[in-house]
Amino acid sequence: MAKPDVRFLFDFGSPNAYLSHRVIPPIETRTGARFAYEPVLLGGVFKATGNRSPMEAFGAIKNKLAYEGLETQRFVVRHGLTKYAHNPHFPVNTLLIMRGAVAAQTLGVFEAYVEAVFVAMWERGLKMDDPSVAAATLAEAGLPAEQLLALTQDAAVKERLMANTTAAVEAGVFGLPSFFVGDELWFGKDRLRDVEEAISR
Repeated sequence: MAKPDVRFLFDFGSPNAYLSHRVIPPIETRTGARFAYEPVLLGGVFKATGNRSPMEAFGAIKNKLAYEGLETQRFVVRHGLTKYAHNPHFPVNTLLIMRGAVAAQTLGVFEAYVEAVFVAMWERGLKMDDPSVAAATLAEAGLPAEQLLALTQDAAVKERLMANTTAAVEAGVFGLPSFFVGDELWFGKDRLRDVEEAISR
């Protein structure tokens, strides 16, 4: 039986997207499915849907953010994600590195780029909205940093990221990470068990 199309919509600025990225490979191994990674600008999703970050939305609710942190820690422990670390520069403006993801697709280095940037953001705690930091990080990872950063200013790259973001919202997305199995939407890292079950069905 053919496996369904499975998509992972992400923005590097989301720690939950990083955590999902680390949990996806074992799901692929167990199910035989492959997740198609799609770069989407979280700020654009928020603007289009009237959504806000948890820090803004829940900051005034007693105990809510503390519980969110507890759930993150439980997820980290459950999956043995010992390299995860909070980024001290959070929230980071991800426009540059998300355009870079589209540029990396153009240059055929997408997988290596995604891994390098997720590591920089959520293991090394780097300030990846600083172009000099981004350039040094990408070069260190053996990626064509100069080409990638130049392409972030290319009109076609900008338009493609905008198109990805618009299409995500039109498909029902309101936050990231989000997942599709066929046309069925799930939101958040905590739904990955449901995603795996849907793939297996």
